[in-house]
Amino acid sequence: MLSRVRLDEFDASKGLNRGTGKLKEILWYAVKVLFFLSPVPYPSGFKRSLLILFGAKIGKGVIIKPRVNIHFPWKLKVGNHVWIGEEAFLLNFELLTIGDHVCISQRTFLCGGNHDYKIPSMPYRNGPIVLNNGCWVGANVFIGPNVSIGTDTIICAGSTITQSLAENGIYKGNPAVYLKNRW
Repeated sequence: MLSRVRLDEFDASKGLNRGTGKLKEILWYAVKVLFFLSPVPYPSGFKRSLLILFGAKIGKGVIIKPRVNIHFPWKLKVGNHVWIGEEAFLLNFELLTIGDHVCISQRTFLCGGNHDYKIPSMPYRNGPIVLNNGCWVGANVFIGPNVSIGTDTIICAGSTITQSLAENGIYKGNPAVYLKNRW
């Protein structure tokens, strides 16, 4: 049986606004490899300064652990006193907004990029992600595009989030389900 999928017709120039010029993007990739993807625990203040240099809006008291992969810093807004754990992947093809006092645990994948599987050429279907104040994203959580996580919400480790979640809830599973209130 022949497939209807036509990846040869995919056009990477459609559906994704990279948000900057090629030179800046190339420079960012070099900085990212040297200082962010490295296992060396460079000071968070230094990494914060680099992100700001590349257009990110970063609050005070932000902790960025080693091996954090940030795709487009110019599409990143981070509040105050945020923790970003080891090997977190921030694939922010669209704006990624992280509120104050947010904890993003190890190996979390914030995936603002996707493809429309209903069209044979599978064009981009990207969207923003918002993590509101006080939420905690557990280790190995996947959050897809066009999702907002409510204030003070907890997402338990290993969960998959493809829809927005209300505030003050604890969610777990794949797909994630509401367990109870946090407070």
